[in-house]
Amino acid sequence: MDTPTSRPRSRPRVAVVTESFLPHVNGVSNSVRHVVECLERRGHDVLVVAPGPGPDRHGRSPVVRVRSLPLPGYATFVVGLPDPVLAEAIGAFRPDVVHLASPFVLGAWGLRVARQRRIPTVAVYQTDVAGFARAYAVARHPLLRADLLAEAWVRSLHHRADRTLVPSRASHDQLRALDVPDLHVWRRGVSLDLFGPAHRSEDLRRALAPGGETLVGYVGRLAHEKQVHRLAELTDLPGVRLVVVGAGPARAELERAAPTACFLGLRQGPALARAFATLDVFVHPGTAETFCQTVQEAQASGVAVVAAGQGGPRDLVDHGRTGLLYPPQRPGALRDAVRRLVELPDLRRRLALAGHHAVQGRDWAPVVDELVDVHYAAVLGGPVLRAPDLITSPASTTPWAA
Repeated sequence: MDTPTSRPRSRPRVAVVTESFLPHVNGVSNSVRHVVECLERRGHDVLVVAPGPGPDRHGRSPVVRVRSLPLPGYATFVVGLPDPVLAEAIGAFRPDVVHLASPFVLGAWGLRVARQRRIPTVAVYQTDVAGFARAYAVARHPLLRADLLAEAWVRSLHHRADRTLVPSRASHDQLRALDVPDLHVWRRGVSLDLFGPAHRSEDLRRALAPGGETLVGYVGRLAHEKQVHRLAELTDLPGVRLVVVGAGPARAELERAAPTACFLGLRQGPALARAFATLDVFVHPGTAETFCQTVQEAQASGVAVVAAGQGGPRDLVDHGRTGLLYPPQRPGALRDAVRRLVELPDLRRRLALAGHHAVQGRDWAPVVDELVDVHYAAVLGGPVLRAPDLITSPASTTPWAA
């Protein structure tokens, strides 16, 4: 039986088994991309195992593709299937550690293979699968509680992993309620070399707001679990132009609900940075976010943030200082928070400046250093080379919090 225990631990070989990867663009694939790139810069050998068609290399790392099926109701989101190719690839690569990115289906197969070969595992919890299930029709069947089945499966997976990393206090509490052991907070980085106020485009602003309107925008997947339908509440705010950046199955429905909004579609790289930085207010209405990476990207872009005061954003937004949180269950609360920033430009600028300052130093390189020097080192039985970057401050407090 293969075992990596005889290899040096300074640069462990890492097999990343991910539920999603490029060319699909979402939080899981983006974070895996950054992890792989930073591991390569550190000199690690990396293998990626991912579902669906796509490039067979990323940088200098091979990408092994396994069988997949489109998710019912979300045809552009593919789900990896158990495939003997995975076991063959891991056997040939002989990793020291298996990194399970948002494990659910393919990740469960990767966990099984790793345990059979006695390879340590680090599981990264990144998707609220139960919340995802509740957003789609199968979860609404009266005899099939897909959300409860998803919770049971998540519990089983993370119980068998050697260490589970969570991105926020909310996700920590969620898995702790499922009795998942050995939980550790590991936050996401943000691409400070890409996102910044300097990318603000006056040409784009004139095109989107010819009458000098305040640009209020959402950036992200247009999917039901993101609760993007709530953006329609903002379309008739005086002096506001709603901007929507992204793609997904909820786009057509949102276009009907918000006919005056400007839909820019999927943008990446510098075009995405320009879209972010040109906004005046960034809005995220989702309540099932384990982290909410786009909040960090908006803050890095120098844009004032309004987010639901539930889930991951509570770790990223200090209410009244680096952005505004609103009570998602209160009717009209999102609209009221955005209207406040539209009517008070000085407050908007102050929040934007504080939010921008708050994310400085959160680049991906130190985040991946922590991943290797703390979490990989712990499961490999070697010395932990640095203290973990724990979130020790209290959760963001709000006037309406219970």
